[in-house]
Amino acid sequence: MRRPARPLLLSLLFAAGTYAQAQKPANLEPLPEPPPPPPGIDDGAQEPQVTIKKRGEETVEEFRLNGKLYMVKVTPPHGRPYYLIDDKGSGTFSRRDDLDSGLRVPLWVTKEF
Repeated sequence: MRRPARPLLLSLLFAAGTYAQAQKPANLEPLPEPPPPPPGIDDGAQEPQVTIKKRGEETVEEFRLNGKLYMVKVTPPHGRPYYLIDDKGSGTFSRRDDLDSGLRVPLWVTKEF
């Protein structure tokens, strides 16, 4: 009794599949460019603007969002930096020596007058 030539059949199927995969269609066109974002949306609008100033030997970094100052980082020449933060948006800054207090309270501005 003769056994079918399975290895030969498998290698022929593999070769035919590889050849079919290697063929490229002749009418390929490049993809069009993605459309621009809708008007009024700016990718950089939500990134803070940081201004770095040197006062004597200490460094002061001012963080603004939409032109409004919300945080100041002061790095003295000796010692750890501290932060002045406007939590409520009222212009009153409170000092924090470390930004990570472990407590995460959500702060959202719901209405401005």
